[in-house]
Amino acid sequence: MLTNNIILILASLGLFQGAILSIYLIMLKSGNRKLNIYLAFILLGLTIRIGKSVIGYYTPLEAWQRNIGLSGIFFVGPFLWFYGILLLEKRKILSYWNYLHLLPFLLFILLFAVIPSAGEFETYWNYGLVVLHLVIYLMLSWFVLIKNASRSSKKKLNWYRNILIGVTFVWLYYLGNFFSFKLYYILGPVFYTFLIYAFSYLFLNRNSFNLDKYDSSKLDSSSSKTLFKAIQNLFIEEHVFLESDISLKIVAEKLTTSPREISQAINENIQQNFYEFVNQFRIEKAKNLLADLKYEKEKIATVAFDSGFGTVTAFNVAFKKKTGVTPSVYRKQYLLK
Repeated sequence: MLTNNIILILASLGLFQGAILSIYLIMLKSGNRKLNIYLAFILLGLTIRIGKSVIGYYTPLEAWQRNIGLSGIFFVGPFLWFYGILLLEKRKILSYWNYLHLLPFLLFILLFAVIPSAGEFETYWNYGLVVLHLVIYLMLSWFVLIKNASRSSKKKLNWYRNILIGVTFVWLYYLGNFFSFKLYYILGPVFYTFLIYAFSYLFLNRNSFNLDKYDSSKLDSSSSKTLFKAIQNLFIEEHVFLESDISLKIVAEKLTTSPREISQAINENIQQNFYEFVNQFRIEKAKNLLADLKYEKEKIATVAFDSGFGTVTAFNVAFKKKTGVTPSVYRKQYLLK
């Protein structure tokens, strides 16, 4: 009983978070609104489908209630595919013909009251139809990802790939249930709970709503990689990170390009902003100085300034965030070795 209650709580948390995240995406004004809405529909469809599993596990459902739950998957697949096309192929809109892919959902939802789902055969048939429908769109979506692997940004590719992996695992789990493998049915919703919270973390910490930030840029994926290598070489060979006033503008002037393209190249290739990139070099320099016996008697402030930081506070915060310890503790730990 206790285990069932814990599972119910976990599954319910995932459903609640999925619904809230869907509403948030629909109402979000920043970023590409169409992409946000498509993603909201993907999450909403999964939430409806998973919700049916949770409720059905604890309470017997009528045939029409099961049909409503199954219908969620019929718009997860098309919107998963639409999302990839708009995200990776830089299309502004889709053809109206594309929306014909939503006809199975519309038919299923219009006929939910009369579609048989009470007997074992009817339930098996409906379940199989849903599993087949989703795998078709998963294959189309994976094809979109593979097709655009060489011409889209790494950040977009990784984001879309992670979504596809998550949905694929949900599909695999229900495929197992379809073939009556010995899987614990309610673990699907529990997995969805962890999946939806992982998505939420990425949304809040990786600014995933603004994946189309550089869509107007003329810098393609290949040029972005070339520029990023040039930026790395500049930092390694000329140690420009040691200048406390280093900026996008200064780096852009040295490489005869624009600050926006410098920002884009760094963001797309290592998913960092400019100052995270700069601090990465500064912290490595500081670590070397803290481990240097010649600097053993020097104050932490000296190490900070000699590493390119403008203030000791900024140095301490950045260093601890990167290494997990303060500069003083790092020095003691290293010198005691």
